[in-house]
Amino acid sequence: MDPTSRSVPVYTMSVAAELLDLPPATLRLYERKGLVLPARTDGGTRRYSADDIDRMRRIADHQTDGINLAGIRTVMGLEDENAQLRATLDRRSPGLDAFEKEDPAPGREDRRR
Repeated sequence: MDPTSRSVPVYTMSVAAELLDLPPATLRLYERKGLVLPARTDGGTRRYSADDIDRMRRIADHQTDGINLAGIRTVMGLEDENAQLRATLDRRSPGLDAFEKEDPAPGREDRRR
């Protein structure tokens, strides 16, 4: 595993909580609700990756916007599914983005301008 990867679990709960400006109890709640699944050391200590930190930041932002945890679970599930579909599409059609930028579908206005 690449030690510089964003998916490597390196942050303890106390460091993650400090980075997020959240109490550790909130991180435990996110785990209990299945919103984030930190890695565990052999001794059972939670370890969070940079990706986990980003995910918990999005969860906290959704809460600030007034979305309850059940709604956040739905939103995050859809985001995860979308990312998986995008990754599959990218693997199957690596030149698709470049093609779309060069030649928008006939009859469609290019809305990116």
